[in-house]
Amino acid sequence: MPKDSTVLPSGMGFSPRKPFNGFVNDDKSDGSDSEQAVEFVGGNVHRVTSKEDWDQKLSEAKRDGKIVIANFSATWCGPCRMLAPFCCELSEKHPSLMFLLIDVDELTDFSTSRDIKATPTFFFLKDGQQIDKLVGANKPELQKKLTAVLDSVGNHGK
Repeated sequence: MPKDSTVLPSGMGFSPRKPFNGFVNDDKSDGSDSEQAVEFVGGNVHRVTSKEDWDQKLSEAKRDGKIVIANFSATWCGPCRMLAPFCCELSEKHPSLMFLLIDVDELTDFSTSRDIKATPTFFFLKDGQQIDKLVGANKPELQKKLTAVLDSVGNHGK
């Protein structure tokens, strides 16, 4: 397991958390907002909130000829929080790709069905089929896989 990922408990066993609104904001003990708010959804990153939403996004990507980068993440995951702004940047640099964010706490059964064992886990999908996968918050490896996917389809996101 990569050291830059958070291992999930066996059987998923996600703990119920507040609904994911796309932002993480650690509250300070005095009740004021933390300066470490992390934006998970921004740029061209789309938050997936249901299996139906997932199916719709995959159909849309297939129709538009887009590769999907699906990020299975969690608000409490330190490596996920570290990588979130980078994912937003990538989504803006590569509008020919579709970036999706799936909160494993919010979509527990769906995440279990995709065999997510650590966060973050990225799936690279073409026409709904997995063409690559990355486990962990490894920026250089994510960039490398993204470049390889773009090269394989002759598309550099511009």
